[in-house]
Amino acid sequence: MRPIHILGVNFIGMESGNPIICAGRTLPWLQDVSAANVWNSWGVTFRDVVILDQNNKRVGVYNLTDHDLRVPANYAGLRALLISAAVAPTP
Repeated sequence: MRPIHILGVNFIGMESGNPIICAGRTLPWLQDVSAANVWNSWGVTFRDVVILDQNNKRVGVYNLTDHDLRVPANYAGLRALLISAAVAPTP
């Protein structure tokens, strides 16, 4: 199984919240900028978890607003998607 890496990407215009979201955490946090425009080019919505394969191709999207991780079945579902991407055969 390949390692699973998780990071956050903040929406353009929401930079003022970066110090709060990063305080006391070790999760890598990136700020989207107009030159990259990741949110729009990937078509994500607020609280999407975009799951990529080892070639950085999208293999799934899991929205945390629709799937509250405090619900054990939702937590297990996201975990299963991440593990599935990590163990998928190399193309």
